[in-house]
Amino acid sequence: MSDPKAERTAASDHGESRAARARDLFEIALGYALILSVIWTPNPAQRILYWITLATVIVITLLRRESLKTLGLGGNGFLRSLWVVGVALLLAAATVAVAWRLHTLHRHFGRITLNFRFSGYIVWALLQQFLLQDYFLLRFARLVRSRWLAVTLAALLFAIAHLPNPVLVVLTLVWGIVACILFLRYRNLYTLGIAHAILGICIAITVPNHIQRHMRVGLGYLRYHPPPRHFQH
Repeated sequence: MSDPKAERTAASDHGESRAARARDLFEIALGYALILSVIWTPNPAQRILYWITLATVIVITLLRRESLKTLGLGGNGFLRSLWVVGVALLLAAATVAVAWRLHTLHRHFGRITLNFRFSGYIVWALLQQFLLQDYFLLRFARLVRSRWLAVTLAALLFAIAHLPNPVLVVLTLVWGIVACILFLRYRNLYTLGIAHAILGICIAITVPNHIQRHMRVGLGYLRYHPPPRHFQH
């Protein structure tokens, strides 16, 4: 005879599993819809949507009550993954050298100092890594059995969010896959954020502005206008 208690327990576990999967799917859809709305909405509505999206992501993350270690925001893995920053520096140096020889090296920030913009870009890069790894990758990892599929899905969403910029779509797809794999191995967001910032600044100053359009995506890329000539040199 079957055990009614065991059957009720199994049914309860199955129901909880379905609810958990539905929650993950809903959070992925909601988060990505908000991100796309920010990318494709003109100002001043874009600024409002940006803060709404940021607040929504933070609240959803806090409600999950995941540990800092799980989110990669602790000190775990920092020293072991620090080599990633070194590799990013080497790649950036090599790319700058090639751009200098090809005469494509240029200023990207006009009259604003590089140090100021670089510091701000580190924060922005870390936020992007948070969205990629902590918000999307962790949820895909719970939804699908294959780790590689979870990595691929998260990287695809990351790359699609950079449309229609052809340079950033390709590079963010590659970086998205690499960064997700490194995150699952080391669980540290800080080294990924620093490496992201180094590579992003490198692209900004080595790829001609008429191609990467000041690293813009979405509506900003389509509405891009070259800056005055005295800002380009």
